[in-house]
Order: sequence, then C-alpha cells, then structure tokens
Amino acid sequence: MSAGQWPLFEEYMSRKMEEERIAGAAVAVSRHGELLFQKGFGVRDLETKEPVTPDTVFGIASVTKSFTAMAVMQLAEEGKLSIEDPVNAYLPEFSLASLEDTSSVCIHHLLSHTTGLAPIRRREELCRLSDHLEYLAGEPHELLGRPGEYFSYCNDTFLLLGLIVERVTGRLFRRHVTSRLLDPLEMNRSTFSLEEVKRLSDVSVPYVKDSDGNGLKRADWPLLGNYEVGGGIRSNVRDLLKYGQLYVNGGYCQGENIVSEASLRRMWHPVHKIGRNTYYGYALKSTLGREGMTLVEHGGSQPGVSSHFGFVPEEGIVAVLLTNVADVPVRDLWLAAVRNALGLPLEQQEKEPEYEASVEELERFVGTYACAEGSSVRITFAGGMLQAEMAGEQFALRASDSRTLVIRKHEMPLPFFWKEGEKAWAVLLGSRMLTRKK
Repeated sequence: MSAGQWPLFEEYMSRKMEEERIAGAAVAVSRHGELLFQKGFGVRDLETKEPVTPDTVFGIASVTKSFTAMAVMQLAEEGKLSIEDPVNAYLPEFSLASLEDTSSVCIHHLLSHTTGLAPIRRREELCRLSDHLEYLAGEPHELLGRPGEYFSYCNDTFLLLGLIVERVTGRLFRRHVTSRLLDPLEMNRSTFSLEEVKRLSDVSVPYVKDSDGNGLKRADWPLLGNYEVGGGIRSNVRDLLKYGQLYVNGGYCQGENIVSEASLRRMWHPVHKIGRNTYYGYALKSTLGREGMTLVEHGGSQPGVSSHFGFVPEEGIVAVLLTNVADVPVRDLWLAAVRNALGLPLEQQEKEPEYEASVEELERFVGTYACAEGSSVRITFAGGMLQAEMAGEQFALRASDSRTLVIRKHEMPLPFFWKEGEKAWAVLLGSRMLTRKK
C-alpha cells in the first residue's frame, strides 16, 4: 500500500465526516491493479459502535446502473440485440401514453436517459418488470421532448433494460447479472438479495438525517422492487475495485475477457452534454480534465446510501467511496481520493466562470420547478440576491452565464432551458430535469 499523502487524506476524511455527520464510510483506490489505499472510517452501527472495514457491505444505489449497461453491452457483442434497435423489437407491448410513436425510442435512449420522459412517480410495490410496461402505458407522464433531445434521469424507463435482458436470455435479470458479472469477478460479498444481506456479517446500518439535520436516524433497507435494475446491488469497496479494474484493463479479469474494450469505451463515450465539460454516456458520465485526463464516474443515493464509483482510464486509477448516510456530498470525498492518487491537491475546487448578470436576466430564472418523482427547487430573487430552496434548505446562487446558475456552497451548476417566452421552462438539477410549475 502506497504511503504517499494518504495520512493527509485520512485527516480530510475524518474532518469531513464530522462536518457532514457521516456515521461510516469505506474508501478504496487502486492503480493498474495495485492497491494504493483502503480503509474503513467511522462505524457501521451507531448503537454497537462496530467499525467500518473495507469488507463492510453498503448499498451502492445507482452505481448499479453501469452493471446493467455492461450486461446489455455483453448481449450486443453476442449478437443477441443491437443498441440501435427500437425497444418495441424486444418489448412489443411498450408504449408511453404521452408519446405517439414509441418506435422512435431505442435501447440507446434507455441506456443514456434520453427517452424524453421526465422523472415520474416511483412505484416500488411493482416487483415484476412486465408490470412496469402497464404503468408506463396507463398514465400520461410528463414528456420533455422527442427521444434524444434532452437528458434527464428516468429510473422507470431505465429499468426496462432489465426486462429486455430477461426476454433475450430467458433468465431473471438479477440471476443473469450475477452469473455474468458478479460471479466471474469473484464479487462474493455483492448481491441483489436482501435475504443474502441478512446472512452476511459486517453489514452497514442505513441512516438518514433527522428533520433538523443535526442527528441521524436508522432507516430500513429500501425494497426497491423493479428499481433494483438501476439501484439494487449491495456491495463493498474491495469488490467494486475488482469491477472497476475491468474498465482500466480492457475488459479482462484474471486473463478472461468479460467484455470488449470497445464496448466499455462506448459506455463512457459522450452521448449528451450535461455540464460545461461533462457528458453522460451509458450509465457513466465523463469529464475531460485540465490535466488531459478523463474522469469517468457515477454516484448513487438512497435512504441510508451515498455512493460514488469511477476511474481515470489514462492512469489506470479506480476509486470507490461508500457511506451509510443519505444525502451527503460523497462525490467531494471521492474526488479528493482520486486527486490524491494523482498527486494533486485534495480540495482544488472545480469552479464555474464568473458572470455579471443583469437584474432582467436574473428574474428570468425565478420560479418553482419540480418533477413527479418528488424533486423540487424554488428560485427566488430579493434584495439583489438569488436563492434556491431545496429540501427545506436555502442556498445562495450566482450566475456563470446567461443560462446557468451556480450553488455557491458546492459550486454546483444548474443549467436552465428556454423555449419561447421570457422565463426558463426547466432546470437540470443534478441528473433530473425539473419543469416550471409556477
């Protein structure tokens, strides 16, 4: 294990965990297959005070999506499907009440969250993937635009990839992914099954912040139902390093080719621009850094989970960071680990440009934006200051160009969208497009 500046990183982690009230976290970093750093921080259970270890099992939430995408890419390599095929070729019953021509929706659009559907109300009680076809067809869900026009997370269309896998292979989705990815990679402490999680030792307890944000309360593992396709794997940092090694090793694991390098590169190849230098691909996003290196990553969030996974292909670096508390800035911690592995300062913040917006420009952003899945943000302008209200918290804003606001605290950009009219009609909050309601 490399000494490097990891003691400084450990100090940074401990400080940030105290500031953000994170009960437990685990971190692992490798370079070209050589372990650079792995450690557990804090406790996996606040009552028993049992410590987190590199083997501690956490939820990984939407980091699961890249496993699903990789399984689809494997099937494409085998000639069992084509990414460019319409969804109807495999799911003839597929239809959207809001879209006349569903034949224009391809597997490519499901993988890249570009179907044109806004985030919709979750139905976690649905446990058979075929039931989701009825849900999508039976209600007039909000449509943002034609397929390929906009990027916006929609878990309910992404999970259709699981049903396509089942139709093509004749096996349950979770069994197929386990046999084709988890087992060959010897991810022996990774599973979709909560029953298996209960049988394992060294498992984290999920926590959420209480209403005043000053304490933590225990949460149940979410059952998820069909949403396991995009968020159901429970794993640990050791296992996820094995998975990440596939991406920086051309798809090989212990001499066996699991997936082609071309398929892997297509997963992080830019499909839709979502930031100034950031693009979404197939369940992975990529950013070309100032140092000429590509940062490929994906995060996840659920009750009791904040997770982040990614790699730097040019340097062979893989990094994983898992926590047992929801809604914490896990990417900041993960990025500090990556930067440390690269020999860069831990907290060199990525900054958006400065832009002096006129009062008229600022007033165009004002409004309430929301989606049926539950996310919302209210933009107000008073006393010459813009603010965003989200989840009961207020955040100061500034403009970085005529169409983008930035949350000052996290330097997080909020791109807005215009069609006709003076005011914005939508905002991209993280990975979800929220449309104007007021």
